[in-house]
Amino acid sequence: MMPAIRSAGWIKKRFTNTGKKMKLVSYYQNGKINLGALENGMIYELHALNPKIADNMQSFLTSGEKQLLLAKTVLENGTATISKDDVELVSPVPDPPSVRDAYAFRQHVATARRNRGLEMIPEFDEIPIFYFTNHHAVFGEGDFPVRQRHTEKLDFELECAAVIGKKGRDISTGEADDYIAGFMIMNDFSARGLQMQEMKLNLGPAKGKDFGSSFGPWMITKDELENYRKSSSDGDRYDLKMKAFVNGIQVSEDSLANMTWTFAQIIERVSYGVDIFPGDIIGSGTCGTGCFLELNGSKITDNQWLKPGDTVSLEIETLGKLTNQILLTD
Repeated sequence: MMPAIRSAGWIKKRFTNTGKKMKLVSYYQNGKINLGALENGMIYELHALNPKIADNMQSFLTSGEKQLLLAKTVLENGTATISKDDVELVSPVPDPPSVRDAYAFRQHVATARRNRGLEMIPEFDEIPIFYFTNHHAVFGEGDFPVRQRHTEKLDFELECAAVIGKKGRDISTGEADDYIAGFMIMNDFSARGLQMQEMKLNLGPAKGKDFGSSFGPWMITKDELENYRKSSSDGDRYDLKMKAFVNGIQVSEDSLANMTWTFAQIIERVSYGVDIFPGDIIGSGTCGTGCFLELNGSKITDNQWLKPGDTVSLEIETLGKLTNQILLTD
């Protein structure tokens, strides 16, 4: 096995708690996507306040911890000048080099299989499986566009996404948490009608997933979650409450701490024989009760699916609330 590629740590240092959390946002203004820090509904224009700070998320992540130090100083001493309501928030990482999604919550996997009359697969306990989804179909909060066939059993999926902060390869579980820059909410929208059709061929998911995922509303840097962190030999877990609401009615609840496979274990698997890069996104997979596929089969909901005009809101403690409206485009 090749040795892990090591570089300067990303957010290994613990910072003084000033009461302001580093919530990084990407926002669209004047024909350009900019990088900012959000606090109390106001955005700090990081590059404008300190030209040494990158003006986009990809460059910010690639430059490493020194960018975070500069941003922390701006957050403590600068002035926020833009109201969140006056700009459009896009995905915090608007142009990720890749998006992978894992399968880390046992409850979701076991329940979804049981509801289809299938036994739990023993291979779940052997490897943290993942797939690639479309990194060019990345959305933030707001309207989520779909085509007519996507609405055939359209589903949400309540997930947390880790954002990679430095390049690496063949990374061990013990090292992997140091490669995470931060976390954000992920909604892995799924067209179950298309998915169920194509998965009969044992290849995919493909068209049932590749039309888009949403992320946001911000990326919180890993150091801000220290009070929620539970360390183990398998890697860190975070005790963050997760909830989902459809048209204002709560339908899901779980905790990020219930991941069977940790992000560290997933990163070890992901990085075997390949490079990971700053800005790569890795989803946790759906949490327990975190989608209609699971809820309908358990009779918690009655054959309910998302429809055009519906609003779905995902909440994760300290990571905010990500709200999308389903918009039919044909």
